[in-house]
Amino acid sequence: MATNDFLDINAALKVGEVAKRGDVTIATLHFYEKKELIFSNRNNGNQRLYSREVLRRIAIIKAGQNVGIPLIEIKQALSVLPKFAAATQEDWQVLSSNWRATLDAKIKNLVLLRDQLENCIGCGCLSVKDCPIRNPGDVLGRQGSGAVLLRAKP
Repeated sequence: MATNDFLDINAALKVGEVAKRGDVTIATLHFYEKKELIFSNRNNGNQRLYSREVLRRIAIIKAGQNVGIPLIEIKQALSVLPKFAAATQEDWQVLSSNWRATLDAKIKNLVLLRDQLENCIGCGCLSVKDCPIRNPGDVLGRQGSGAVLLRAKP
């Protein structure tokens, strides 16, 4: 990426400033950048410079992570947004509505786990005949005895 092709140098934020304002570590910023979740330019001294809009992207990443959205899904969601422009309220509405199905499925599974937890604690391997969470209908029993889910795959 060409130096300074997206930002006003006077308004740019250095990596430490972004880390502080985004409440993340510098290593996290480097990780996000490596995963193409955020983007920077370099100045003549090869220091990263970020547009102020990166703070909104970081907020979206953190919001997604806080509710259990995998980074790959966050990246897919962010890919439709301009790299160097702030996400709008409308953008957030689209992103959050797309994540709703994922979150609904996670909630359903967590409620099932919570409601059935007493039956699973003693089993250990979760492959008993009456485990409605990991082994409904004892399908794992046909694969052998013991913790079949934990066996190394050939």
